Amino acid sequence: MNPRSPRHIINVMDFYSKAAEFASLRQPFATATVVRVEGSSSARRGSKALIDFAGKIVLGWVGGGCAESAVRSEALNCIRSGQPTLITLDMQDEVLGVGMPCGGIMDVYIEPVLPQPELVIAGHGRIAETLAGLGHLMNFSVTVHDPQADRVSFPHAERMIDKDFDVTQIAFGPRTYVVIATLHKNDHLWLQRALEGEAAYVALVASAHRSRLVLDYLLAEGMPPEKVERVWAPAGLDLAPATPEEIALSIMSQIVALRRGGTAAPRKETVHAAEGQHTRSATSDKVIRQCDVGKTE
Repeated sequence: MNPRSPRHIINVMDFYSKAAEFASLRQPFATATVVRVEGSSSARRGSKALIDFAGKIVLGWVGGGCAESAVRSEALNCIRSGQPTLITLDMQDEVLGVGMPCGGIMDVYIEPVLPQPELVIAGHGRIAETLAGLGHLMNFSVTVHDPQADRVSFPHAERMIDKDFDVTQIAFGPRTYVVIATLHKNDHLWLQRALEGEAAYVALVASAHRSRLVLDYLLAEGMPPEKVERVWAPAGLDLAPATPEEIALSIMSQIVALRRGGTAAPRKETVHAAEGQHTRSATSDKVIRQCDVGKTE
């Protein structure tokens, strides 16, 4: 297949228009760009492709055969992890290569584009107010759900829902972070709904005693233990917080750590640990030499 054929020549404006369309629909996708070509290759440096959340190339061209499958598979991994990657496609071996006997090597940079994560705060009060401000600073789309919430108290909230326990307007999902600070009002119902919706993070602002009562109630109601185990209760990291603002900080710190894959462990290094460390040169995250990637439909 000729990579220079009209089918594989894309208009840059069309490419970014399609990307903007996906972004406006809050649909995750990834872009793949050929950044280096050594030797012969079916794609050229600068060739681009746009891959949707199902792993389908909807626009563009970065090679055919198993090279395309490899890019699609890695794009799905990037969308799941939220992290970009640089892969090397080794096409030097006609038999063991990635299905394109072109005799060259190609580096492809794949970057996920994900919708803004949503922070859902159920409840009002100083903890909720501070948490909303911190969420805004951390680039979350903030939704506050409470009959007593007002714009003065939550100036950075993008959405405010003032109906008492009406969660029909909340679409819980893997990019939703839920903090329940309802002062014990319907907190068990909120937990049930958030867990059923597979929210990325579910936390209850309550004492250890109250937390145990609510979690025991969920278990008694038949919720699977593995789901109940996902609830962070009491919410937040152990910062020994003494004020509502510090409690909110501990909760947001926990959210950031979970979202970014952190451990919340101290980063301090000893002098001996720092000795002998060398700066690592920039290399690919993965070199693909065999056509062994999983099928992506």
